[in-house]
Amino acid sequence: MNDLTRRAWLATAITTETAPVTTHRAAQLLAASPWGTAGRNTARKDLRALASRGVLLANDADGRRTYTTPERSAAA
Repeated sequence: MNDLTRRAWLATAITTETAPVTTHRAAQLLAASPWGTAGRNTARKDLRALASRGVLLANDADGRRTYTTPERSAAA
């Protein structure tokens, strides 16, 4: 049984990414997760919620929003 919530799973998956994560990439990650039916809107809401809790950092550039972990952002 999976004890992680969808958002906790997504946050963990994002830590393994080498590049900032977009909504599109988050939706791809979720498609391969135990919550495979989660779509783009769910990914967007999850990314926003994780950023509001300080788990991820949102970065806006060229009209696009990407997300990174605080650790990765500090290393850059």
